[in-house]
Amino acid sequence: MQAWFFLFIAASFETAWTYSVKYMTFDLLKTLRWNTFYTPNVGLPILLPFVGYVVFGIANIYFFSQAIKQIPTPTAFAVWTAMALALIKAVDVFIFKTNWSLTELFFLTLIGVGIVGLRVYSAG
Repeated sequence: MQAWFFLFIAASFETAWTYSVKYMTFDLLKTLRWNTFYTPNVGLPILLPFVGYVVFGIANIYFFSQAIKQIPTPTAFAVWTAMALALIKAVDVFIFKTNWSLTELFFLTLIGVGIVGLRVYSAG
């Protein structure tokens, strides 16, 4: 049971990592200066996605590695990917207010059914 919790945590960090990548701007990184990199309106919007990229990426790898010690790797990878996809869509809809359709909801429900099925019938 703990391994499945680790898998959910890893998918959550994967979601955060994905948004860190989305908001990284390599060109602006060159504009950071020692006296402004920590200021809320100048440096932090540039620096935080890079920090998130590293922190969320390491946390994702750690929790996923803990999960695959107890869950078969193909099952863990499929569930991790599906959970991350569902979480990314949920963040898009509920936080960033993007549009969604009933078709998307239907297929996300199928993914959810697949996650539950893999959890219930997994060998690990």
